[in-house]
Amino acid sequence: MDPHSVTASITADLKDEDDGRTALSWAAEKGDEAAVKLLVERDDVVADFKDNYGRTPLSRAAEGGHNAVVKLLVGRDDVEADSKDNYGRTPLSRAAEGGHKAVVKLLVERHDVVADRKDKDGRTPLSWAAASGRNAVVELLVVRDDVVADSMDNHGWTALSWAASGGHLVVVKLLIERDDVVADLKDKDGWTALSWAAEGGHTAVVNLLRSHIKGQR
Repeated sequence: MDPHSVTASITADLKDEDDGRTALSWAAEKGDEAAVKLLVERDDVVADFKDNYGRTPLSRAAEGGHNAVVKLLVGRDDVEADSKDNYGRTPLSRAAEGGHKAVVKLLVERHDVVADRKDKDGRTPLSWAAASGRNAVVELLVVRDDVVADSMDNHGWTALSWAASGGHLVVVKLLIERDDVVADLKDKDGWTALSWAAEGGHTAVVNLLRSHIKGQR
């Protein structure tokens, strides 16, 4: 058999059976810029193809913090930079959670990306960054005019709630220094950021919040 005919018959955009992912999806996740560039230039490859979870190659690259691959993909007309997956999460949301500042900066500076877009749980990129203790990303997002620092999710949790619950002292400090963040705001269960910090045994955060709230009264 002619090996060239075998190669020609291979579908570059073939999906795997488990997750519906393509070669491009895997290459993007690994940050393999050369492979991604080779694949997206093929006519038989859909650059923005969604897998079974609604995630695109861009979403995978953003989550991994692969700046070069993200830049390559968002520069294409056939790739939606703010595409939502099955959970309503965008590439920006994934990058923010992972603490990938360069990717976050690249995405939020685009006119077609909503910096404060909420997912199906009502959570924003700032919320995900705060929950993961991503100081640099929180600092980048919270100063933007198009980001609501005290935005509540479906459970009434704010970025401060998530940061306090996780014991992320630096993030908590960044947030409470803002005039638009209410430190003792209650969620739908009547709990405050201080409540969650105490529940988690995060003494430093508890002391910081108590001092801050006392100073506001």
